Amino acid sequence: MSDDVEKQERASGVRTIKRVIPYLWPDGEVWVKRRVLIAMAALLLSKLIAVYTPIIYRDAVNALSGEGVSDLLLGAVGLTVAYGMARIFTSGFQQLRDGVFAAVAQRALRKLALETFTHIHRLSMRYHITRKTGGLSRIIERGVKGVDFLLRFLLFSVGPLILELLLVAGIFFFLFDVWYLAVVVGTIALYVWFTFTVTEWRVKLRREMNDRDTDANQKAIDSLLNFETVKYFGAERREGQRYDAAMEGYEAAAIKTASSLAFLNFGQALLITMGLIAVMVMAALGVQNGDLTVGDFVMVNAYMIQITLPLNFLGTVYREIRQSLVDMGEMFDLLGQPAEIQDKPEATQIEVSNGTVVLENVHFGYDSARPILKGVSLKVGAGETVAIVGPSGSGKSTIGRLLFRFYDVSEGRLSIDGQDVRDVTQESLHGVIGVVPQDTVLFNDTIRYNIAYGRDGASEEEIVAAAKAAQIHDFIAALPNGYDTAVGERGLKLSGGEKQRVGIARTLLKDPPVLLLDEATSALDTETEREIQSALRKAGEGRTVITIAHRLSTISDADLIVVLEDGEVAEQGTHEALLKRKGRYASLWARQSSEEDAA
Repeated sequence: MSDDVEKQERASGVRTIKRVIPYLWPDGEVWVKRRVLIAMAALLLSKLIAVYTPIIYRDAVNALSGEGVSDLLLGAVGLTVAYGMARIFTSGFQQLRDGVFAAVAQRALRKLALETFTHIHRLSMRYHITRKTGGLSRIIERGVKGVDFLLRFLLFSVGPLILELLLVAGIFFFLFDVWYLAVVVGTIALYVWFTFTVTEWRVKLRREMNDRDTDANQKAIDSLLNFETVKYFGAERREGQRYDAAMEGYEAAAIKTASSLAFLNFGQALLITMGLIAVMVMAALGVQNGDLTVGDFVMVNAYMIQITLPLNFLGTVYREIRQSLVDMGEMFDLLGQPAEIQDKPEATQIEVSNGTVVLENVHFGYDSARPILKGVSLKVGAGETVAIVGPSGSGKSTIGRLLFRFYDVSEGRLSIDGQDVRDVTQESLHGVIGVVPQDTVLFNDTIRYNIAYGRDGASEEEIVAAAKAAQIHDFIAALPNGYDTAVGERGLKLSGGEKQRVGIARTLLKDPPVLLLDEATSALDTETEREIQSALRKAGEGRTVITIAHRLSTISDADLIVVLEDGEVAEQGTHEALLKRKGRYASLWARQSSEEDAA
């Protein structure tokens, strides 16, 4: 790894830790700070008792062997009981620390997860269509786990380990001599150097393993989301091979990671054992020379074992902390991703009195090198139904996305009742526009939940009324579980027409003054389409309706038909007027009519 990359990672790690600290010490939340202080106090007490415990053990051994402690008040049995009590108190304070801090840690995880989840919803449509859902979910999952690991191990493993090592080093220096301290410090220094060096190498392997894991997860989710497509093309074996190829890469990376772990563990055991032998030999010589008691020998052994146990996990802890910082860095990078569409500081709530929608010389392109709309102007009067038609790629659906403000216009203006959609809050704008898309996607929940999604807090009567207006109530009532019927993943347990009716009911429950029908029936058969059309006409009563249509037969009764071609308005007028003009609309009508007749 280059020096520049290392510096970047260190800077990223410091930045990440700075981002986490406010969640552990939040302004205005005294209960959190109180718990942190209590947890730290319990941690300090547990370590002080733990470091003093081998001294009690030494005195008990000396009492039993009759070496210089016969005048002690407690005696051998009392010291043994005290030793046991010290171990109980050490464990008790550790568990108190964990129990008190649990609420702080879980609060931090919940806040971070919610902040990330909310931020993802704020990101633009452009961002979401360029990212994979599986990858995003993995970033959140690993990031939150990383915070959890960092909180537990950085605060309760590395911090306490450093404190304990300092206390033990002081005891060796004052109770024995500087050579004991030198051996212990030298052993720990070698151990830490070896651990960190090997772990740095292993971090690269772990990162590669993570990348392979993410890739395999994305392929699995992508395949499962397209379950029907896989079946249509008999591609189960192909999908299995594709997934297995991704897992093969993960397997190879995982084997490297496991092998390097074995090397790390053996190296750590070798170094720590050599240090233990050196100190124990020195203590044994001291006992032989009469400078130390048997209790001192036992105490030295107890201290070495006491510090080697947590040291054995140092490699794992360091690696996981490094990986946690990387995972958390990805999550904070996601949080730092700016939302392309943002409310202006002075944005106001939109006020809709009649729902007049106006496009004035609108230009837009998803890519600046490829313009989609090239100066489109049109007006949808209050309570009117305006249909937008044209060939694929002409910009029909783009107008709907601009109206809902998934994107902002490059030039021109788009307004509702004279209010530029860029000058009002997105929340209020979304509240006045109802959308029935080409393919209604439902949540994997009940029909009631999916209809009620149109308006939070809707009553049962309102839900049923919306279902009746969408002409789906009778169908729902005939189901064994009625409105409690589960619709399955993305609504796959319902037919296309049934899903569309649920989508219409959901939009009717929202009761928006402006209704956008984005090719709402183009994916349905002709008979189902006719049935849905009556529900859509009912839905449009008293509303401003913009219909983006593929089948011209569905919009012949519109107040105005706008024909788009190559991002420009080719012609507009009523159905009869456009047929008389014998232009682009008339040719499209003739072609579709002949296709339907042939069918």
